Amino acid sequence: MDLQRANKSGISFMLTIMNFLQFAVWGAYLTSMGRYLGNIGLGENIGWFYSMQGLVSIFMPALMGIIADRWVPAQRLYGFCHLMAGLSMIATALYGASAGNEVQFPVIFLLYGLSVAFYMPTLSLSYSVAYNGLSKAGLDTVVAFPPIRVFGTVGFIITMWFVDIMGFQTDHRQFLTSGILSIVLFAYSFALPHCPVTKNSEKKSMVDALGLQAFSLFKQRKMAIFFIFSMMLGVSLQITNGFANPFIFSFSSDPAYADTFGVQHSNILISLSQISETCCILLIPFFMKRFGIKKVMLIAMFAWMLRFGLFGLGNPGGGVWLFVLSMIVYGVAFDFFNISGSLFVDKVVDPSMRSSAQGLFMLMTNGIGATLGTLGAQAIINHYTHPMPFNGDVLTVGDWQTCWFIFAAYAFVVAVAFAIVFRPKEKDIKM
Repeated sequence: MDLQRANKSGISFMLTIMNFLQFAVWGAYLTSMGRYLGNIGLGENIGWFYSMQGLVSIFMPALMGIIADRWVPAQRLYGFCHLMAGLSMIATALYGASAGNEVQFPVIFLLYGLSVAFYMPTLSLSYSVAYNGLSKAGLDTVVAFPPIRVFGTVGFIITMWFVDIMGFQTDHRQFLTSGILSIVLFAYSFALPHCPVTKNSEKKSMVDALGLQAFSLFKQRKMAIFFIFSMMLGVSLQITNGFANPFIFSFSSDPAYADTFGVQHSNILISLSQISETCCILLIPFFMKRFGIKKVMLIAMFAWMLRFGLFGLGNPGGGVWLFVLSMIVYGVAFDFFNISGSLFVDKVVDPSMRSSAQGLFMLMTNGIGATLGTLGAQAIINHYTHPMPFNGDVLTVGDWQTCWFIFAAYAFVVAVAFAIVFRPKEKDIKM
């Protein structure tokens, strides 16, 4: 009995380390990359770098999922992907170091894109490894996994803080940090529990293998509306990750704000969003039972409006409390939509199609929606702002307030339209 308990604790600890490192890799650059790109004169292309995550999410996770199911154990493929992601990210850092302010967009974008293409599949592969390990140890994944996953957000926050405190926000070393952590995770993958491949002689069509049968859900008016609005709200997902840091740093050109904590440590300020995200997960069961899926999703949509609007109203000085409120609201905006949306899919879709339907939900939000959102936001920001050299840095200055208000207005319109158009049956609303 004690041996069995020790084995369960060991698996949980092992998977906790994996999740910590998994998201630490991402946190090293996700919220600060825009600051670095602006600093080397690529501020007008920030949206392309963030849209790459959405573009590769359309096909790479599905492709790697097929390989893991049929030929290569998931934990081995997971390690290989991190090796390739890490080497590509280190190459990105080395190129940035050697080129300085003469970085060429095609070169750094290609190197970064290769890294992201191999990193994004590791998100789903990490879930496969975790669920497999917990199930083998006789643990209930629903109960055991959430506390493990929380440490992923902790890892994300810690590398955000590390990059901020070490002064890496404006240079290539944030990529180097991420790449080194990926290599560490590659080495660590050899200690992860084995995941067997599926030895099923039954041949599946390519449509089945890629989970494309989920697109048949568009024949149902209710689901078609839901997925379309998921894509429309997905537009908001990466905007602040890409542009919040350059926006806050732009205040350094104003002597009244140049020495404020927010300007000097914008990554730490932004990390309040991830802390809020961790806390808001705990609120979802109460809100789901009390208000139902539609109202919870509406809360998320109006929270996105507040997220953007508060950025437009705040500043790093006396108005920093508005920034803090925006960070707190982010947890509601992100968690309430993503988790309640996935629960809705799980509840109304036939069990035989649940995994495919969840993949379609992710495709519409983090794939198509996030890609359109970052590119659209980039076009708006390019119109209202411009680069300005300042004390050896390049700031993105201009009418940021109008940009944030446009994003807020978009979220408001989507929320109102969703409230009017989306009318699921009562059994689908209540959990």
